[in-house]
Amino acid sequence: MSDWLDAVKWDAQGLVPAIAQDAASGEILMVAWMNREALEETVRTQRGVYWSRSRNKLWRKGEESGHVQTVSEIRLDCDNDVVLLKIEQLGGIACHTGRRSCFFRKLENGDWVTTAPVLKSPDEIYK
Repeated sequence: MSDWLDAVKWDAQGLVPAIAQDAASGEILMVAWMNREALEETVRTQRGVYWSRSRNKLWRKGEESGHVQTVSEIRLDCDNDVVLLKIEQLGGIACHTGRRSCFFRKLENGDWVTTAPVLKSPDEIYK
């Protein structure tokens, strides 16, 4: 394996959290997990690839929805245990709920308030 992959501090399951950030606006769109293979493929293809813990397999963002992430930059935090992907979100939807970002709820007066609209119904996205 490459030295740059060995620099990453993988957890006990061989995973590292990955933040997908819009390269133009700086907006955080989603957080997912990556294993070595996902990070290596992301670097090679310049497209967001993650590890799906629920499906226990590689998840190439957009493979079902068409909402592919083009990666322009990859960063590693100071502790080597979080990856940041600067991306362009094709189709403008990063969340499986059909919203731009997975961070669409805001805490207001003790309640989680939805602050972003559904841009496309998940029923239309995932047929």
